[in-house]
Amino acid sequence: MKPRLILLTSVFCVLMQPVHGQVVLPQRESGGGIPQHAFGLGLSLGAASGIGLSFRHHFPSTISYQLTGGIINVDDRMQYCFGVEVQADLSRTYTTRFFAAGAAGYYHAGKSGKNEMLGPGRAGIGIGGETYLGGGFHGSLELLFTYFTDGTVLPLPQCAFYYYF
Repeated sequence: MKPRLILLTSVFCVLMQPVHGQVVLPQRESGGGIPQHAFGLGLSLGAASGIGLSFRHHFPSTISYQLTGGIINVDDRMQYCFGVEVQADLSRTYTTRFFAAGAAGYYHAGKSGKNEMLGPGRAGIGIGGETYLGGGFHGSLELLFTYFTDGTVLPLPQCAFYYYF
């Protein structure tokens, strides 16, 4: 069993190659930003920035934004949300980035156009990280202190998955 494990480990070591994400480029310019615009499409799940399909745009700098929205209408009960988030890179390596984030969103759930949610408006501020998963896909996790319009403030996680092109 040991010779097979050693052989398998050796094969993996020989075949491994470094990978580089499109968005998480190393800081080569004096300004620290990426040298070109980058765009991503994916899914985002967040109490502050929205739940649903999402679009992310990285400027040729350390700033990026995302727009998120989703809608479900079943049995005359409409649920939808939309949100926006702005991110500022704090550090970046070949495969990861660490950022500060601010987000705002609006949520609706109810019948006949009446919103039955107690705190439909939300705003959050916090930190997050993004990592390259392979093949142009990236995943991110965030922790935002989220304010609800009913006065509640909670530290809540958010996650997102994007394909960058």
